[in-house]
Amino acid sequence: MELTWLYRLAADAVVVLHGLFILFVIGGGLLVLKWRWLLALHLPAVLWGVTVEALHLICPLTPLENHLRRAAGEAGYPGSYVDHYLLPLIYPAGLTPQVQLYLGALIVVINGLVYAHLWRSMRR
Repeated sequence: MELTWLYRLAADAVVVLHGLFILFVIGGGLLVLKWRWLLALHLPAVLWGVTVEALHLICPLTPLENHLRRAAGEAGYPGSYVDHYLLPLIYPAGLTPQVQLYLGALIVVINGLVYAHLWRSMRR
């Protein structure tokens, strides 16, 4: 039985998970305003995201996806919705170390503003 479709599906799921994690890192502070318990998940996620960007590390989801894609071989057609729409968002052309530093700083600023607001509202 040919399992390449299963590896392809798993690789696509990793890309979706990766995208959702990135969105959570960027905007999860807004969710914390509503659900305070998410603070315990969001702060480590922000720390990880900023560290990966600032130190130019490779997220473990990337090698996992690459392994699954290699295991899948060809999927039968040259691309999917995930390949076409999500991969360029997660890995845009022209992503340089300098741009990565700016993105990391932007994440810190956005979440810093959200958490400053949260801190002020908790002190009242």
